[in-house]
Amino acid sequence: MTAHSPIAAQIFPDEARGVFAAVYPDEAAKLSHGLAGHPLLSIEALAGLAERMPAASVEYNLGKLPLGVRPEDTPSNGLSLGETIRTIETNGSWAVLKNVERDAAYGALLNAALAELAPLVEARTGAMLNREAFIFLSSPGSVTPFHMDPEHNILLQIRGEKVMTVFPAGDEELVPALQSEAFHAGGHRNLVWRENFHGRGMAVKLLPGDAIHVPVKAPHFVENGTGVSVSLSVTWRSERSVAESELHGLNALMRRRGLPTGRIGARPERQGVRRLAYRVMRKLGV
Repeated sequence: MTAHSPIAAQIFPDEARGVFAAVYPDEAAKLSHGLAGHPLLSIEALAGLAERMPAASVEYNLGKLPLGVRPEDTPSNGLSLGETIRTIETNGSWAVLKNVERDAAYGALLNAALAELAPLVEARTGAMLNREAFIFLSSPGSVTPFHMDPEHNILLQIRGEKVMTVFPAGDEELVPALQSEAFHAGGHRNLVWRENFHGRGMAVKLLPGDAIHVPVKAPHFVENGTGVSVSLSVTWRSERSVAESELHGLNALMRRRGLPTGRIGARPERQGVRRLAYRVMRKLGV
């Protein structure tokens, strides 16, 4: 298989798609995949990809961080991005390549993966919107701090091993309402960590060929193993995730005016009146 050849083999086996169908969209679950060893996901291929990506689409820093590090305290590693990736085994760093689907070959890889899941997703949360892909590279022992993401996400482990600890979405002790509102208004993904949170999470060990479904805004952190780790994250939005974002936005607007906030239900896409109110208020600049 060349770097630009079509993806012929099934990426998510039948058993993995069955597990995914049983848990989507609300529960985390371990899956399997067939992309380990793909030529587009080698270290050298990823270094080349990174060097042709716009600066705004890459993020990298030292990798051994506290679980609750503040965004402004994240230290630089002092290297260029290409150097960071090519020497990832020894430089103690973490890097993410964002929106790699903008490159045609990686876009084809994303579309092939999500095409296998689309019927299952559409039956629960409607069409897959804003399909995106991210690639994470980590030095041995790196830690990705406690955080949450706004997308439906499946993380595929390509090389090395890591343990991802995932927490339930919607727990306001883990993510207070004010933090959700700030997050949907463009706030940082990192969350405040407390040691008493440990028992609420599900720790999942990921080896090459393993994957994990992470629900929208399910808090999590990642601890890398003793080797270099490469992971591919395939993500999408849905009417449900968009609706949740809109309703948190409405609550933020109401809260700022001293007005009562509303409950966000398990099916936020059905809260049409409140979503319309948010859109009108945004349009009027209220």
